[in-house]
Amino acid sequence: MPNHTDTLRIGTGAGFSSDRLDPAMELVEHGSLDAIIFECLGERTLAFAHRDMQLANGTGYNPLLAKRMNHLLPLCSRHNTCLITNMGAADPLAAAVRTSEIAAQSQLGHLNIAAVLGDDVTHLITPDVELIEPECTVAQIGRPMIGANAYLGSQSITPALTRGADVVITGRVADPSLFLAPMQAHFGWTNEDWQRLANGTVAGHLMECAAQVTGGYFADPGFKEVDELARVGFPIAEISPDGSVVITKLPTTGGRVDCQTVKEQLYYEVHDPSAYITPDVIADFSLVELNDQGDNRVRVCGAKGRARTETLKVTVAFDGGHLAEAEVSYAGPGALSRAQLAGEVINERLDSVHGSVSERRIDLIGAASLHASAGKFSPDSQDIRLRCALRTPDPEEAANVLWEMEALLCCGPAGGAGYRGHITPSVLTYSALLERDRIKTTVEFIQA
Repeated sequence: MPNHTDTLRIGTGAGFSSDRLDPAMELVEHGSLDAIIFECLGERTLAFAHRDMQLANGTGYNPLLAKRMNHLLPLCSRHNTCLITNMGAADPLAAAVRTSEIAAQSQLGHLNIAAVLGDDVTHLITPDVELIEPECTVAQIGRPMIGANAYLGSQSITPALTRGADVVITGRVADPSLFLAPMQAHFGWTNEDWQRLANGTVAGHLMECAAQVTGGYFADPGFKEVDELARVGFPIAEISPDGSVVITKLPTTGGRVDCQTVKEQLYYEVHDPSAYITPDVIADFSLVELNDQGDNRVRVCGAKGRARTETLKVTVAFDGGHLAEAEVSYAGPGALSRAQLAGEVINERLDSVHGSVSERRIDLIGAASLHASAGKFSPDSQDIRLRCALRTPDPEEAANVLWEMEALLCCGPAGGAGYRGHITPSVLTYSALLERDRIKTTVEFIQA
C-alpha cells in the first residue's frame, strides 16, 4: 500500500451497523477507491455482540458481515480496493475466518485477510476499576459484566496494511482511526507526526458517519434542502500527503456536499473542538479551514495536533436485565385524556397488584414522548400511542407489563387498539480508562 506522494482515495461503506448496502457497492464500482471503510460498531452494538457470543451457537461479529462480504468482496477484488471494517465486534478472528470462507466460495483467488486482536480487555477489568460515568467502581454497578473493550488506534491496523492485507477486520477501534490507518500506511506518516495525524483524524471524523456528511442526517425540509435523498451517496475522501482532504461524492448520487454539511459533521460528537482526543493524537479542530470548490467538493485543512494521551478509553458492558415495551393506540375525540387515564391505570396496577419496583417510563406518543420532560401536551391530539417501558432483572416483572397493557383492550378506558408488546435483553455501558502500555495488540492473517 505505501505510495508516499499520490493522492489516496478512501470511501465510507457504512456509518453504523445496519447501514445501506447499495451506496457502498456503487462507491467501489465507480469511485476508483484505494480503500473503503465500514464503520459498524456503536458501544451498545459491541455490548450486544458480547452477549450474543455467550449464547449457544452465538456469534460475536456483525450479523450483516456475511451479506456485506458476499456483495463487496468480489467488487473490491476486481477493483483492487482494500476493505477495512470493525464488523469483527466482539470476535474479529471468527469474522475473519467467516470472511475467508466467503472469499473461497466466491472463487476470488488469493486474498490476505487480517484480524486485529487485543481490544478485548475484559481480563483487565477488576471489581475495583474506577468508572468515569457514573463515578463508582465496577463492583458498585452491582450487575454482571459481559465484556470490556479498549478503543485502539490506527497503529493497530497499519501493520496489517503494510504486510499486504486486502481485508482488515477489527473489533473496537476509534472511528477516525479506521480511516487514519490507510493514510499512515500509504504515505508513511510516523506515529509522532502530530500535524498530519490531526488532519487525517479530521478527515476520518468527517467520513465516519457515511451519509451524514453528504446531506443525509443534515436534511430538514424548508430549512436545509437536499436533492434525491432516497439516493443519497456515501462520501469519498481525497487525501493529500500533507493530510489535507477533499470531501466529495459520486456525481450520479443524491445528496449534497458543501461547507454546511461538512461543518455539521465536523461538530458531531465533539465536546471540546480544541482537544478532540483519539488513541492516535489530540486534535485541535478550532483552526480548521473549509474551502467550497463547487460540484460537491469541499477542501478541509488546518487542524493542529499534539501528543496522544497515556491512557485509552474502555467501554465496559454490563447485563442490563430485561427491557419490556408495550404500546396501545387511542384515537378520535378525547384520545389524549383516555391515553392519560390508561397510563394512570397501568402505573396503579403495576404498583398495587404486581408490586413492581423497577425503573419505568410512560410516554404519550403524539402528545409528549421525546419531550415529555417539558410537561406540555397538545390538547387537540387525536391520535395517541401509549407506551410503557420497564427495565428489570426479573423476567416475570417484565411479563407483567405486557400483560397489563394488553388487558387495557377490554378493561378500559374506551377505544384502545393496536396492542404490540415485546421483551428484549438489555445492556448497560459505562466508560473507564486504562494505561495504554497494558493493552497489547496483534495481527493474525487468514489465507483465503
